Amino acid sequence: MGDISLLLGGLVLLVIGGELLVRGAVAVAERFGMSPLLIGLTLVGFGTSTPELVTSIQAALAGSPGIAIGNIVGSNIANILLILGLSAIITPIAVQSNALRRDGLVVVATAGLFSIIAYTHALDRVAGFIFVGLLVAYIYYAYRQETAPAALADGHTSAFEKAQAYDELHDGPIRHQGAAKSWADASGPILPIVMALGGLAIVVVGGKLLVDGAIGIARSYGLSETIIGLTIVAVGTSMPEFVTSVVAALRKHSDVALGNIMGSNIYNILGIGGLTGLISPTPVPAEIARFDNLAMIAASVAMLAFAWSGHRISRLEGSALLAGYIAYLYVLLPK
Repeated sequence: MGDISLLLGGLVLLVIGGELLVRGAVAVAERFGMSPLLIGLTLVGFGTSTPELVTSIQAALAGSPGIAIGNIVGSNIANILLILGLSAIITPIAVQSNALRRDGLVVVATAGLFSIIAYTHALDRVAGFIFVGLLVAYIYYAYRQETAPAALADGHTSAFEKAQAYDELHDGPIRHQGAAKSWADASGPILPIVMALGGLAIVVVGGKLLVDGAIGIARSYGLSETIIGLTIVAVGTSMPEFVTSVVAALRKHSDVALGNIMGSNIYNILGIGGLTGLISPTPVPAEIARFDNLAMIAASVAMLAFAWSGHRISRLEGSALLAGYIAYLYVLLPK
């Protein structure tokens, strides 16, 4: 099987496996009485980032830090400049939530922290522990925010919006509002477990194929693994965010599109970066530490600035984000 076929096949398996994993895990959690809100903040929020997680861990285990770290950083850059930019061009994004603007600061802070650690330190178990601890703290903050009496007035957090974007795309399998009979009650106890375990197995196989294909492409075409990780792999594993954000924009749910991107970036840095460091400590390529991390910070600051200015991201600002991604690729790719 050719390297391109391996990569494409891996991406397809990652998407299919991730979907089965999330649906199965959610159904199991519902049967055990876990609240819809907590399911959304944890299983859905983190489960939808499974493609990035498995790919980065597989690449780190394979001794390919350019793909492992490039996937995290490149996904965050693509989420903002490419996906959010396209979403804003489709439908200008009205930023009505104080919580989303606060979460914008979290996006910038996590990008900055990752960049500092990457420049001064490897992504080792100490860094991984710090990131995972911060993710737990963020989920706790989001849970408290969503259950506070003033939650409706302050607006939803990006963690909630990330889960809601997934819900809307799939007609609400998580059912945050609890309006319909849960699929978990009707499916029996065995099917959800089999679905979750099968999805996990498919994701692992897909991640292996994707990493093998990416390494093969890099070697065949004389490209560095870092460039492949920052571009093809990063955009490929960000396809779930692309679909959910664009669908939310088409449905005029612009806050959801923005929250989905912010939530994904937070989970990418703290969750994927943290678990990658804990499971397979890996060095950060010098080129990512010197340039791409700064591009990630710049994209995060631009998103926050646009969100604060006039409480909306206009089509013109969306076009500027998209142009920024094209410029980033021009600088990144070999001439």
